[in-house]
Amino acid sequence: MSDIIKLLPDAVANQIAAGEVIQRPASAVKELLENAVDAGASQIDIILKDSGKTLIQVIDNGSGMSVTDARMSFERHATSKIKKADDLFAIRTMGFRGEALASIAAIAQVDLKTKRISDESGTQIIIEGSNYISQQSATTNTGSNISVKNLFFNVPARRNFLKSEQAEYRHILDEFYRVSLIHPEIVFNLFHNDKEIFHLYSGNLKQRIVTLFGNIYNERLLAVNQQSDSVSVEGYIVKAEFSRKTRGEQYFFVNQRFIKHPYLHHAIENAFMELLPKDSFPSYFLNITIDPNEIDVNIHPTKTEVNFQNTKLVYAVIHAAVRKTIGQYNLSPRLDFESTDHSGIDFGEISRQGRPVSPPSININADYNPFGNAGLKSDFQSGQFKSTDQANWRILYDDMPESKTSTITAKTDDDYDADLPQQAKRIQLQHTYILTVVKSGILLIDQHLAHYRVLYESYLKQLEKNQSGSQQELFPQTLQLGASDADLLTELKSELGVLGFSIEAMSPRTFVINGIPEGLKTDPTELIESILENYKRNMHDLQLDKKVNLARVMAVNAAIKQGQFMDDLEMSHLIDQLFACYTPEVSPDGRKTFTIITLQELLNKFK
Repeated sequence: MSDIIKLLPDAVANQIAAGEVIQRPASAVKELLENAVDAGASQIDIILKDSGKTLIQVIDNGSGMSVTDARMSFERHATSKIKKADDLFAIRTMGFRGEALASIAAIAQVDLKTKRISDESGTQIIIEGSNYISQQSATTNTGSNISVKNLFFNVPARRNFLKSEQAEYRHILDEFYRVSLIHPEIVFNLFHNDKEIFHLYSGNLKQRIVTLFGNIYNERLLAVNQQSDSVSVEGYIVKAEFSRKTRGEQYFFVNQRFIKHPYLHHAIENAFMELLPKDSFPSYFLNITIDPNEIDVNIHPTKTEVNFQNTKLVYAVIHAAVRKTIGQYNLSPRLDFESTDHSGIDFGEISRQGRPVSPPSININADYNPFGNAGLKSDFQSGQFKSTDQANWRILYDDMPESKTSTITAKTDDDYDADLPQQAKRIQLQHTYILTVVKSGILLIDQHLAHYRVLYESYLKQLEKNQSGSQQELFPQTLQLGASDADLLTELKSELGVLGFSIEAMSPRTFVINGIPEGLKTDPTELIESILENYKRNMHDLQLDKKVNLARVMAVNAAIKQGQFMDDLEMSHLIDQLFACYTPEVSPDGRKTFTIITLQELLNKFK
């Protein structure tokens, strides 16, 4: 039998590696930006066309490369960042594997121009699908200028799996934010389809946050600074009252490298405990400085996951730092016992010297008897109760509402027995479940899931038929979003209009809500933020169709919540709507909307 294990050709091996490193245009942008930062650039320009599918060009004024280094940079595992295995535990650069340029060159047409400050002329290299086309001298500025054209031109299957231009552009913006945010000393310029999107000047972290997320953050940020022997935490958190319904502004950095770490995120949430409104998320921009020997960043192709040797210590430092900041910047009045400034205070007025001291007294009516035969009547002038007429003591409770507790007797003549008392037909349990009597027993309905199903089918029908009904806001509300969420809202604007929203864009990141769907009583800005957050989650986790996703998101946010009171008419209407649905048994996320407790099950309970 012949041998079957063979070495893959370099072109195939490079495409496999590219599948790990370059998943979409945003991946290429991330790698090129990190290379520019590692090169010591003070200015980085990013030029995009068609959300990176046609062109990604990154220009920096960094150190540049020699002729040999320029050619070697496209070889697999060729890097200047590390030399031996031990260097993996002393990494201070963004890149270190030497895979990025080789992976990009394997699935795109690449044109690199680079020059060192000491060289008279630079070098130009053209590569298409790992094949060298040319290498020659070129006139160029100090630094590197790399153009990536027609991404995935030789892997059409991968190109077909890319999302819409708006979706890919949002991913690019996410990567741009992550790199530019933690390097405020670098000037960044971003252009998309010949339009300038960002021009970020050199400054400090707070200035960079305000530039990226809007001037409203200037008054919302609280500085965090916690130094210790092994771990330091610096950055900003957003005041609890300005928390949002989206997770957009949550940035963790370790040694200026963006990471995702749910355990450390819990430290922030725990620090904000009982301060955040319901279903809101804390916003933060924190950089953790730690000895590189204490972390391992080589556990994921995208390098966004990090292992700490002592995660609990980092957790404790972050939690303490945030709690300290919240306490220091508490907006409630505080007493400063160390202050020596007593101007404007007349101590003669507040002194107790010379004033008589007497214990507090209470006036008691010794003749008052609540169980006597006399009724009670309030004398509001005197503040005392006086006996005025003869009545039974139960008159004290005459003004109380009648008890809604009733005895339910199951019958088998009809689904809804006509001879039952009216209040017994529908009962709300714990403001969460609706209980009613049916032919086979007791029907128990989850009011939130039932309304979720009703609204989902209603919104989906509106989206399919382009039917809209809107109620105009008396006072239009302004909504300011980050660039990524603003782009998503712009993409969904027409569909939201069909559902009844009237939204007008005042600037690329500022919107005015003039109208909302009929019957909604939720705050419009919070509703829009919740819609965007849930839409992104469903799009990532469930890969739903756009209309189905939006209908689900709208329904779950507008549905009656658990703990919300419903009167008898509302319960009756909801039951009728539920059983008129195409699929009344389950909610759109697959949970049961109701259950029936049969008579036999009830009998078994009493045996």
